[in-house]
Amino acid sequence: QVQLVESGGGLVQAGGSLRLSCAVSPSIFRVSDMAWYRQAPGKQRELVARLTTEGNTEYLGSVKGRFTIYRDNAKNTVWLQMNSLEPEDTAVYYCKATFRGTRIYWGQGTQVTVSS
Repeated sequence: QVQLVESGGGLVQAGGSLRLSCAVSPSIFRVSDMAWYRQAPGKQRELVARLTTEGNTEYLGSVKGRFTIYRDNAKNTVWLQMNSLEPEDTAVYYCKATFRGTRIYWGQGTQVTVSS
């Protein structure tokens, strides 16, 4: 059974930092593109950052320069380093794996709250 387990969310003041982790089942990790999405109350889920198996990255415009996605295939983990956090970053953050470009798996989500 494939699992994605997120951790690292919490409450932080504006300007602070958090690092989210997503531990992924080894059976799929190396051949999966990884991404972080977020969903704020009353809003649609949006892509925050994506990292392909080839190392290509993509970021939501509002997080460029503040967030960094990276992975370690030996640890089957992808991280999202979030710096200079803003109240607008408050959301539930989800980890997503796209296995061989076809099958999609989601984590359970982790809450990030940024106070002003």
